[in-house]
Amino acid sequence: MDVLQLLISGTANGCIYGLLALGFVLIYKASEAVNFAQGDMLMFGAMLGITFINADEANLPFLVGLTLAAILMGLFGYLLDRFVLRGIFGQPQFAMVILTIALGFLIRFVAGVIWGHNPIYLETPFTGKMLPLGTINVPIIDVVIIFATTLLTAMIYFFFAHTRLGIAMQASSQNQMAAYYMGISVKRVNGIVWALSGVVAAIAGILFAAKGAVEPSVGLLFGIKAFSAAVIGGLGSLPGALVGGLLIGIIEPFASRYLPSGTGQLAPYVLMLIILILRPGGIFSQVKQKKV
Repeated sequence: MDVLQLLISGTANGCIYGLLALGFVLIYKASEAVNFAQGDMLMFGAMLGITFINADEANLPFLVGLTLAAILMGLFGYLLDRFVLRGIFGQPQFAMVILTIALGFLIRFVAGVIWGHNPIYLETPFTGKMLPLGTINVPIIDVVIIFATTLLTAMIYFFFAHTRLGIAMQASSQNQMAAYYMGISVKRVNGIVWALSGVVAAIAGILFAAKGAVEPSVGLLFGIKAFSAAVIGGLGSLPGALVGGLLIGIIEPFASRYLPSGTGQLAPYVLMLIILILRPGGIFSQVKQKKV
């Protein structure tokens, strides 16, 4: 039964990694750039959610606070693209890397000024509650995280597959020049992608905060693991991001439980190294050779 508990807990953690990895993939598909501030956006969204839900001045219901934090992070992502990122459009991808790394430092600094550097916790309707499952008790928050991730993934799939805007975003990610000539506003699509990435990061952050403490530096570690998940799954693949996140989430608790101390923290990167050696493009590789 210990195995089942580890599997459920790891799956819940993997869902959070997978959601954050989705943000990496969305931005990479739109602009072939990597947002190294994605983990810090998760942290900031979590901090906002905790403030809206827990603070005496706000004390909003859980879903209302989550929605408000997601909207604000979506607006942040859109404005970031509109007023900052478009200024380096056409520059080498290295410029985007440096910019997002600097943005991560800035977000951590602002979070430290506003909330301090001590861990803070999110009180939810599920805190401390257990769900009997056979002979074991499963934290209800783990079930909520798995359910929420499944629902959000289905919504994202429907959005990309069955809406005009989602199809336009797919077209833009595949060939921006062709999409532009077909009448698609590539700049507008990129802004929406960054907004969607911010929304997903905020939701993932609040789900994470419902399981453990949040402080400004947590986003950096989470971002690195989520980026590893995106690489494992295939940096251009949305399903791959979720699969990579689940693999990392599941391998961590099992490695910590059955292997020497410290192996759990190292295991995700060992897995990434193995995947890159065996399949450099990731499990769901979408890398294609270009003809010259």
